[in-house]
Parts: sequence; C-alpha cells; structure tokens
Amino acid sequence: MTESAASPPGSRIIKWIAATVAVAMSLYHIYTTAFGPPEAMIFRGTHLLFALTLVLLLYPLQGGRNWGWRALDGVLIAGSFTFIFHIFLNYQYFLDRIIYIDDLTTSDKVNAVIAVLIVLEATRRVIGWALPLTAIAFMAYAVGVSNVEFPVFLEQLYLSTEGIFGSTLGVSASYVILFVLFGAFMEKSGTGQLFMDFALSLTGHTAGGPGKVAVVSSSLFGTVSGSAVANVMVDGPITIPLMKRTGFRPPFAAAVEAVASTGGQIMPPIMGAAAFVMAEFLAVSYFEVAVWAVIPALLYYLAVFFAVHFEAKRHGLAGVPRAELPRLGQVMRDRGHLFIPILMVLVGLTLGYSAPLCALVGALACLPLALLRKATRVGITWRTAIEALEEGARNALPVAMACACAGIVIGSVTITGLGITFTQLVLALAQNSLILALVLTAIAGIILGMGMPTTPAYIVMVALLVPALVKLGAIIPAAHMFAFYFAILSAITPPVALAVFAAAGLAKANIWQAGFEAMRAGAPAYIVPFMFIYEPALLLIGDWETITLAVGTSIVGVMCLASGLHGWLLGNATRWQRVFLVGSALCLIKPGLTTDLAGFGLLAVVAAIQVTIGRRPPAPVA
Repeated sequence: MTESAASPPGSRIIKWIAATVAVAMSLYHIYTTAFGPPEAMIFRGTHLLFALTLVLLLYPLQGGRNWGWRALDGVLIAGSFTFIFHIFLNYQYFLDRIIYIDDLTTSDKVNAVIAVLIVLEATRRVIGWALPLTAIAFMAYAVGVSNVEFPVFLEQLYLSTEGIFGSTLGVSASYVILFVLFGAFMEKSGTGQLFMDFALSLTGHTAGGPGKVAVVSSSLFGTVSGSAVANVMVDGPITIPLMKRTGFRPPFAAAVEAVASTGGQIMPPIMGAAAFVMAEFLAVSYFEVAVWAVIPALLYYLAVFFAVHFEAKRHGLAGVPRAELPRLGQVMRDRGHLFIPILMVLVGLTLGYSAPLCALVGALACLPLALLRKATRVGITWRTAIEALEEGARNALPVAMACACAGIVIGSVTITGLGITFTQLVLALAQNSLILALVLTAIAGIILGMGMPTTPAYIVMVALLVPALVKLGAIIPAAHMFAFYFAILSAITPPVALAVFAAAGLAKANIWQAGFEAMRAGAPAYIVPFMFIYEPALLLIGDWETITLAVGTSIVGVMCLASGLHGWLLGNATRWQRVFLVGSALCLIKPGLTTDLAGFGLLAVVAAIQVTIGRRPPAPVA
C-alpha cells in the first residue's frame, strides 16, 4: 500500500520546503524551455533530483507521523543528491571514459546501487508496487539468468542514457511537465467551469442530455488532465448526479463518466504522457502523433455518445429543461476567451513550433486571459500563479518516477537482448498470425495497465510486444498506437478498473455492474485499435479517398455497434435486430468493399423493418 500524498508531511517547515521545491522545479523547466536545456544527462539528472526530493517530502514513510521515519526520508534525500551530484561533479570524467570498456570505480558502483534503490522506492511511494516489482523482475533476469556482468549492468542503468537517465526520463523533463503545468494553469484560470457550461449548453437539453454532457466535458477536460481518475473526480460530482436525476441507472451513469474520462488520454491536441514517449520512440514530432490520434479519438467518443443516446431513447429519458441550463451565447461571452490557450497550443503545433514551447506559451497566457473579464477574474491573485506552479510540479511526479523506473526496465531489456527473445516467443505463440498476435498484445496491455500507469505499461509493450506486431506486417505507427490504446483501456476493464471504481463511488453503484456497463458503453474502443492496424487510413495515413471511405464506414459501424448493444435504432430493437446491428457493425469495421456492402445491407434491413412495422415504445427503466 502506498503512502498518500494527502498525509500530513509532519510540520509546517516541511510543507513550506516542499512547496518551495515544487515552485523551483516548475520555474526551472519554464526557464529551460524558454532558453534551452543543458546537456541531456545534466538536464535529466536535475529533473530527477527535483522529483525525488518532492516525492520523499510529500510521500513520507508511515505518513510522516514519526520523526524517526522522517529522518530516514532525509537520508534518502541525501542519497539522491549524492548519486546525482556524483555525475555532475565528475561529468568530464564520464564524458572521457569508454563505456563498457573502462572499469567502474568503487564510488561509481556504490552510487549506481543507491540510484536504483532510491528510484524504486520513490516510484513505489507514488504509484504503488506494480512497476517497481516489474523492474526488479527484469533486473533479476539480467543479473541471474543472462550473461551480463553485474558492473556492466550497473553502468547501463546509471552511467548511460539507456537506463534511469534514458529517453523516457527525457520525455518527462522536456514535454510532460510543461503540459502538466499547462493543465494546472488552465484549472486555476477556471477553464473547468467553461468546459462544463459549454457542454451543458450544447447537449444538456437533448435526450439523455446529462450523459452527453459527461461525454463532451470529459473529452475537453481530459485533454488537459491526462488522467482518467482525476477527470472522473473533477467532472463526476456534477455529471453523475445530473444523470441519475434524469433517470439513468447508477451503474450506467458511472460507466459513462468513466469511459468518457478515460478517453482524454487519446484526445488531441493535448494527450496523455505516453503520447510524448511515442513521439520520442518514433523520432517524429508530437504533432504527428496527435494527427494519428484524431480519428481514433473521434470514433471513441462517438461510440460513447451513441451509447448514451440509444440508452436514453430506449428508456425514454429526457434532458434537463432548457430553463435550468446556461445559454451557449452567454457562456461564450463570459468564459469563451478561456479557450484561447488551447487554440494557441493547437496553432503553434500546426505551425511547427516545439510542443514544450507551445505548452509554455499556453500556460503563461491562461491567467492574463482570465483577468480580461469580470466573470473569470474573481479569485485570481499573484498567489494563483504560485499555486499553479506548485500543483504542476506535484502532478508531474507520478509520470517522472514512472519514466525513471521504466528506464530500468528498458536498460535491462536492451542489454540482455530480452526484447528479441520475447518477440520470437510472441511469433511462435501467434504462429505467424497477426490477429492472434494482436489479441495477445491487447490482453498483455490490459493486464499491464491494471498494475501501472499508462506510460510505463506502454513502454513495456513497446520493448516486448510491438516489434512482433511490426514483424507480422503492422505498420510502425499503427503498432505503437495499438499498444497505447490497450494500455489505456485497463482503466475501464474489470477487475482493476480504476476510473470505474472512482465513478462507481460517486454514483453509489455496484462496481461490477458499473464495470460491465463501462465495457458495453466503450465496446467499440476495444475494436478501433484492430481497425487501424488493418486500415491505417484511420490514422490519416494514405490518400484522401481511402481515408474518407474508411472514416465514413467506421463511423456508421461504431453507431451500429452501440445501437445493437443498447437495443435502439429508430425504435426499440428486438433480439434478432440487435444481432443484425452488431453484425452490420463488424462488417463495416472490417475494411473492404464486400464487407461494407454487407454491413450497409444488414443496417438497411433493420431500419426498413422498424420504419414499416412501426417503432416499439421505450422500455421501462429497470
């Protein structure tokens, strides 16, 4: 069990120190983004030192109730400074030595062991045991099973950019913290209220309006938060009671919020941290990754939107009376200018500016823009900026530690050749069948995602499973997006569905019923990754004629799947009509003229019968 960040740090002095370190961390990254970072090892080391210091201050052993345990935390902080300054103070020596050839000094070995132990412990405190245990298993394989010598292994993890200070930590230092800061500044400027009012004014009055509000607002907020559970806890207290009030069953209300919140990590222009890691791995711009994600994200949210609509229609659920809803024109007049920072990021990425610089400009614009109008300047003072800087650093800690610990995994895989061995194993199990390899990868992604955040789960899949998909014929961007998706979907897949658990608590619903409803509402999300493996046009790769056809048929297919699973098209669908609709969806989802014609044919049969025989009345809510 991890110590909670909400536990009292022990004294006001420690709280003040932690706040000061957090603000300094944010200011350091703002400075390096504006004026350029130092050499990679120095930059990543400084980022890690800030993160370790904050974690050990904010996540104390035994909740910080005993000063003896606090003293141990102090020793660990001192150890963090020791192993990082060992590199800083002897930097020229490390540059001049020949890696894997020159012997390590005793000091090098001791500091390497300290670095590994402290990174594992800090990661455990922030995100639990799953990732540290995974890293320990890979290290055990490297030292106990492979032929790698222990000093060489330590050198890989500590003194190279293939271990703790590898590219994943570089992504956290260069990209993630800036976008987390952007999210913190947006939250402090009141953008969350804008998202909610905007969604209410657009869809609140329609059938099942509160459910659609959850979909729209969560998609907007999720682009900023990048965390499914955080999204649920911000939007859920408003949307879930609204859904229940208008007649939605509590498990379904929890499911809608959980599924909609989870999709924020795949929603451009600002996605989850793993998207930045993907850009680094593929050596492409973040904007290109965002472009690949546009259509899959659209299909994801259309699926949830259709699920809400058909569920509402089937049970005759109305929306919220217009008189109780904010008006779109008034919302845009009062708060519409708070959309400008997001537009600035989007325009900057489109024009080719670096993602960190775009995030920095967007973050710095948030509070000045909020001060422009009376409705949004309330409560904003100079302290607001300090609080945003502090919260941004705090919110970046899980990703920073996950990236550092994932570096241990990657270093172990790289030096032992385990990735090649695992690829051969997957190929042998799949018997050269791409679809079987995809199913194995999907299952692995969901299992990995149950125990660790999306970013390290995705990193492990890239090291072990993605090469097999590429070898079997999947194009590289599609294979990476496939792994990315299934690392995310664990948040709505029982038995460990953290977003569902959070939403079920707010809805006072049974978690297993809510989990089943989440899988039903998000069913197309499990199919979409298979779609873009076989039809890369859904990633906007290919000619526009193919892309247009693929997107059009996929949208209809997603609608048919939601229709079949929720029992409504133009009217209440019979059992055989639902089977036809699901069959239509599967045909339309699979690329090819023959399957498309079959899918449209099945859909036409159901639609024609419902029109000619008459629409059955809505079913009563159970």
